[in-house]
Amino acid sequence: MTEREALKTIENGKYMDIQLIDYSELPKGFYYPESLLKVLRLNLVDFELWYIMKSNDIQQRIKGMQVRYPNRILIPFARRGDNDDVACFELNKGEEVQIIHDFASSGYEQRNTYKSFWDWFRYAIEEMINFD
Repeated sequence: MTEREALKTIENGKYMDIQLIDYSELPKGFYYPESLLKVLRLNLVDFELWYIMKSNDIQQRIKGMQVRYPNRILIPFARRGDNDDVACFELNKGEEVQIIHDFASSGYEQRNTYKSFWDWFRYAIEEMINFD
C-alpha cells in the first residue's frame, strides 16, 4: 500500500475515502503501525463509540493538540464520538496508544495507555459490544 492510497468504506450508501495523513506531513521518524493499516484495509473504521478519523480531522486535531499539549508530539487516529477522548500515537513511544482527553488542561489530558494498537482495538470493540 502506498502512502497516499485511499482506503474505501461505505457511509450512507456511498463510498468515501478514509485516508491517513501522508508520511511527509507526519513528524520525522513516525510510521503508522501495520496493525492500523490492516484494520483500514479491512474497512474497519467505525466501532459505534470510536471511529477512525479522516485526514482533514487528523490535521486539525494535530494542530490543536500542539497548542494545548506543547510538550508532547501526538498523532491522533481515532476519536470517541460521545466525549473528547482521542486515540493517539506519540512520537518515540512505538506502537503504544495514548488515550487523550482533548481540551483538558495540560498535564491532566492522559486517560489511558495501551501497549499496542491491537490492545486499543480490543478495548474499542469491547466498548462497542457493551454499549447500550
